[in-house]
Amino acid sequence: MKKKTVKESVIVRSIMEYLHRVPRCFCWKEHGGMYGTAGIPDIICCVSGDFFAFEVKTETGKTTKLQEATIRKISDAGGIAVVVRSVEDVQKTLEAFGYGEN
Repeated sequence: MKKKTVKESVIVRSIMEYLHRVPRCFCWKEHGGMYGTAGIPDIICCVSGDFFAFEVKTETGKTTKLQEATIRKISDAGGIAVVVRSVEDVQKTLEAFGYGEN
């Protein structure tokens, strides 16, 4: 029996719901399209002054070369940019930097 893959939009929604409960967190979903900047991670947030960018992918999703380059540029500038596949990935990232839901 084939395992059903969770849609990226469902993962994004779950992550946003989680981030809205994190103290001192301001976040938004970056929308692509003709008015957005190509390669920008899906979710951008600032937690107590620290910059986080989350590129959301499904279990089998892969980043593009442009997304990889953008993640590298954010990291080089001192931000935290990672590929995540679940709310748990975001929680672990924030906890690694001393943040999380309280």
